[in-house]
Amino acid sequence: MKGSRSPISAPILGAIAMLLMGLSVGFLVGEHSANAALADSGAPQGVDFSPVWSAWNIIQQDYVPVSVASSSPVATSSPDLQQKKVWGMISGLAASLNDPYSYFLPPTENKQFSSDMSGTFDGIGTEIDVKSGQLVVLSPLTGTPASKAGLKAGDQILDIDGSSTAQMDVNTAVSAIRGPAGANVTLTIMRTGWDSPKKFVITRAPINVPEVQTIKRPDGIFVISLAEFTSNSPDLFRNALRQFVESGDTKLVIDLRENPGGYLDAAVDIGSYFLPSGDTIVTEDYDGHQPNIVHKSYGYNIFNNNLKMVVLVDGGTASAAEILSSALRYYGVAQLVGTDTYGKGSVQELIPITADTNLKLTVARWLTPSGSPIPTSGIVPDVKVSLSTTTTADLQMQKTAQLLGGDPSATGTPQIVQ
Repeated sequence: MKGSRSPISAPILGAIAMLLMGLSVGFLVGEHSANAALADSGAPQGVDFSPVWSAWNIIQQDYVPVSVASSSPVATSSPDLQQKKVWGMISGLAASLNDPYSYFLPPTENKQFSSDMSGTFDGIGTEIDVKSGQLVVLSPLTGTPASKAGLKAGDQILDIDGSSTAQMDVNTAVSAIRGPAGANVTLTIMRTGWDSPKKFVITRAPINVPEVQTIKRPDGIFVISLAEFTSNSPDLFRNALRQFVESGDTKLVIDLRENPGGYLDAAVDIGSYFLPSGDTIVTEDYDGHQPNIVHKSYGYNIFNNNLKMVVLVDGGTASAAEILSSALRYYGVAQLVGTDTYGKGSVQELIPITADTNLKLTVARWLTPSGSPIPTSGIVPDVKVSLSTTTTADLQMQKTAQLLGGDPSATGTPQIVQ
């Protein structure tokens, strides 16, 4: 804007183009994935596996499938069925932890998980989770069938195509909701404030998540929206920052509403644009099982004190999105506006079991820069603003514009960042 002071630190101004175009990302895969050899297959000491083999042998000898015409060995003991039993045993072992974030990914589901994290898949476009034993919508991704149908963060999914979700894990639910583009899926939804559940018939479609979008508003406020944190997010965010710098604006909004998280390293990389080298962004607390891992800013730190920033959060802001927002607030870089976040304070590691399967396992807790865990009730924003059920106006963005000295009524056209 004419007459405004640049938010870029003076010594960095001349090098900003080099930084924004030249940095590359080479991080581990997954929220905090294991880039190591396949898991140790040695038998644990002091564990009696005889009941397992007894059950296996009884099934082999006595089970008669009602869905096939023959109980011959071909029908009951084919290599494929034998392998499914092994996958089922591992799945049961993970389920015994009673942790919705820990589960086994057989080959098909593992491929599906990798596809999800790349940002392209067929489905309805919503992240789901299990909270307090209930399957819930974590966040419907903007512009997807789920969002257009009216699903909201926090909605309880009671059944999928008539099948109850009671005791259903996330992996099973995703498989039930996922399907070919053009096919319908019916979800029975219960929402806070409703007297009774409602059915949503949603047509599946190809989901190409617009991970990062920007809006240049006429009031001098620049908005960067992040839908999730994938392996592509750091590069896309860097391109969005280039647009912000070139706009001449000094007021920035990072919109993390309905962002379910994703890759930890993406959050650390993005936070590094606003923090000096060495500032702790998050700590992985392994509860004594191994030394804690402290993730610090890479020190890009391209902005000075002229930058004014707000981060928008809500009940769909989770995991890596909570990590980023918490760090930016702790160091006084940004205020948080919106509603309480989701409250996912655990670390999952993607551990190879075989060449085409993985175990997603909770291995640690997130600690914020203050040393406190992310509360399961969520992070409380500095300024609480709820969206109204009687108007489509974005009251949270309007309040943000007011805090930044902009025009609450101003709008702009979203641009997808490539």
